[in-house]
This record gives sequence, C-alpha cells and structure tokens, in this order.
Amino acid sequence: MLGLLLRVLPFWVREPLLIALGSVLGVRLTYLAVHDHDLVTAGIGAVFLVFTAVRVHLVVRALRARRNPAPAASADGTPPTDAVAQAWAQAQVAPAPAGTAPAPAPAPIGAGSPPGPAATEKEPNPWGQAVAAVAVFAALGAVLWLAPDVLPADDDTPRPASCSETEDETLPPVYEKKPRPVTGDELCEALNRPDLARLLGTPAEIATSASGSNNTAALTDGKVAEPEAKVSFDTYTVDLSATYNDLSTAQYAKLVKIAGDEDEKDLRTLTVLGRPALLSSEHTMKFEFSLGGEGSSGPVQQGPLARTLSVALDPEDRGGSYDLTVWSESGALPTDQALLDIAEKVLPAIPGRSGR
Repeated sequence: MLGLLLRVLPFWVREPLLIALGSVLGVRLTYLAVHDHDLVTAGIGAVFLVFTAVRVHLVVRALRARRNPAPAASADGTPPTDAVAQAWAQAQVAPAPAGTAPAPAPAPIGAGSPPGPAATEKEPNPWGQAVAAVAVFAALGAVLWLAPDVLPADDDTPRPASCSETEDETLPPVYEKKPRPVTGDELCEALNRPDLARLLGTPAEIATSASGSNNTAALTDGKVAEPEAKVSFDTYTVDLSATYNDLSTAQYAKLVKIAGDEDEKDLRTLTVLGRPALLSSEHTMKFEFSLGGEGSSGPVQQGPLARTLSVALDPEDRGGSYDLTVWSESGALPTDQALLDIAEKVLPAIPGRSGR
C-alpha cells in the first residue's frame, strides 16, 4: 500500500513527505541509540538520515533545474527559437546585391512570437504541491496522535495460566486399560476454571501456574493410575487427583481414624453430588535442597496444613476417589464450604470415566 502511494503521488508531494518522515524517524532513532547505547538502533537511524539527505539533494537539484532551464534544440536539429529569430533579423537588414531586387526572405518558424517553444504544457505549481504535502503530513500526524484515543488500547492485563500440554507424553500402560482412567490434562482442564479464584474467596487473583501429570500410585508397581492436576494462585494452591484403587471412602475414613487423632485431623463425613465424601486435614511435607555449600539437602520438615475433600468415584462407593486438596504457604485455609462449592463445579466437568 505504501509503495503504491509513493508511485502515485506527484514529485513535489512525495519528496517532502519522505524528507519529513525520514528526518523524524532518523533523529528519533539516533536519540534512542545514544540514550540506550544500542548500536543496532544507531545503524537504523543512520540509514534513515542518509536516505533523507539523498531526498533533499534530489529536491535541490529539481529546484535549480526549474529556476535555470537550459535551451533545448528542436526535434529536426534546428537551433533554438531565440537563435532562429536573431538570424532572421540579421537577414532583414543585410543589403541585397547590386542590380537585383531584394527578395523577401521566408519568415522563420516562430517569428513574431515570444522566444520559447510554440506550445508549453502548464506544469503544476511546486509551492502548491509543497503546501499540499505539508497538509498531508499534518493529517498523518494527527491520525497518529489521536490513534491511542480512538483505537482500542493494548490489554496489558495478566492472563491466567493455562494447562501445560502433555499430549506427547507417553502414558503408563495402566492408562490404556478399559475403561480408561482420566488423564492429568483432563483433570487440569476441569480444575482450571475462570471462577476458581472466586470460589476460593480470592476473586481478584489469577492462576499463576496450571499443570497435569499422569502418575501411578505409590507401592503399586505402576498398576494403579493416579493422575493429578495442580493450579496455583498467590494465596492458595489447589490439587485435584483421582485414585483408581479398591479402597472405598468408608474404608479410607476408618484408616484415617486409626492412623491418628480424629480431632486433630478434623474429620467430617458428608455426601457430595450423591456420593460418599470425607473432609480431613493433614500437614504437608517440606523439603529443603541446597545447590551449593556443604550438604545437598536438609531434613524433611512439617509443612503448612492442607484440607482435603475425598469424594467417591461413584455413588455405590465401590472403590477409588477424587481428592481435592487446598493449602497455602501462610497456613491459612478456605472454608469447608469453599471446597464443597469447588467440588460441585469441578467434578461434573471431569469426563465420565470411572475406574470400576
């Protein structure tokens, strides 16, 4: 489009525009290069300045040619009109030979007319074209000046994290069984909801990371699928996993009671989406790794408290569960109702693939 305009515009419109644009860009780029000590920008600015100098030289030559036109010979080789008129005038005053009558000399072409070509095509006024060029340049400058107010501004708002793709990852053999377990990617897509922060009670936050993994349960020799998804915010981290074993939610509740103090774990049995469920609390584990100095790592420490909602895979509670866990670095936890609201939104979005 720019090349077409440059070919269509007259000389006295095109050249002032190129000079104005080249000078503005060259000076601006040179200033930025000096300010930022950028050699690449300096080279680009120098190119624009050299380009502008060439255009100025062409305009100066064109102005000189218009002010001092050189006499041009006619197409048939005859001298210019002024020379022909002078020769004809000398022939008029020259005396004729004795005894002969003076014969009228043929009038040269163009005699009696003012010097110059017989017909001169009217050329456009360069000053008018220059004024038009300045007007066009002013219009372009006004458009560029008003563009930020008219055009939609760039949206610099941080975007929520999207689930990392693991489609090319080789799934463990257990994921090929029928019916096939849900994958970590599918759990992540279900968990990473636009309203997840609002459900957690922190509506102003956005997800900083989201990922899914296709794991297998520990101590099962890869025979039990345990996919997992994790979405992190500034305040909370939410983890969703699915375990396809034979342990029912009721059996799991008994094991938790046997393993520790029921009051300490804050156990609560309930029903979620028509399925048996269990709310429990457990401290996370904290690992410290040293990348330098003596010792490669520190002892395992007790991390912040986490709250987990375990929901059976099916209403009959034939084994396996979805586990929704929330924790924070500060140790603060959302309400139990927040976990229930998240489960009621997220679990129906998981593809209906039960491990049973």
